[in-house]
Amino acid sequence: MAFGIKREELNKWKELVQKGDRIVFITHYWIHPKFPNIKTVTKAGCSDLSLLKEWGRQYGLKPEWIHKREEYPHFDLIGDHQIEILIKEGVFEQLERFSLKKLT
Repeated sequence: MAFGIKREELNKWKELVQKGDRIVFITHYWIHPKFPNIKTVTKAGCSDLSLLKEWGRQYGLKPEWIHKREEYPHFDLIGDHQIEILIKEGVFEQLERFSLKKLT
């Protein structure tokens, strides 16, 4: 279940993912029973699967982790790995907005 973002933000992310010329990020609050200490997830998406796979490799993300259920292929980033990637990618607005800090 996703919350904490506006419909317009989600639609813009979807539009940019479908464009397929770069990796696009969207962070939202998230509740999942497997991860009780995790409160947010960042979706890193791109419709160009080759680009998405290559991008993921630099962060140790395996191609089989790509969510392809929808028209918006993406990796789900959570926890410290999420924060490290957002910092390296310069996505500071989402780090600040969701008060993301390292867990360990």
